[in-house]
Amino acid sequence: VQLQAFGGGLVQPGGSLRLSCAASGVTLDYHAIGWFRQAPGKEREWLSCIRMSEGSTVYADSVKGRFTISRDNAKNTVYLQMNSLKPEDTAVYYCAVRSRLYYCSDSPTKYSYWGQGTEVTVSS
Repeated sequence: VQLQAFGGGLVQPGGSLRLSCAASGVTLDYHAIGWFRQAPGKEREWLSCIRMSEGSTVYADSVKGRFTISRDNAKNTVYLQMNSLKPEDTAVYYCAVRSRLYYCSDSPTKYSYWGQGTEVTVSS
């Protein structure tokens, strides 16, 4: 199983970015896919999760209303649309997948496979 996260970059405060997480080596059907981020000197923070089967989603309070997670089952890909970005959103963003049939979790230890991370910098 391999996950590739991409779409990060430099954006001004108030701007938007869309991150993608493409999976290979597995067909994401009854899996839960989570997005996390880690800023320098801080612990990894859970942001959001989606179940590929029914599309149910959950969000951390810190991003609720600004970030939207979605999926494209045909492309085996999950997205994270990030709007109204703030400097404190600066971090390396990771996607991760839980083993099949498990539900979403906010604990990084529950996820089995991780992407390599994509860097997001919010600065003027």
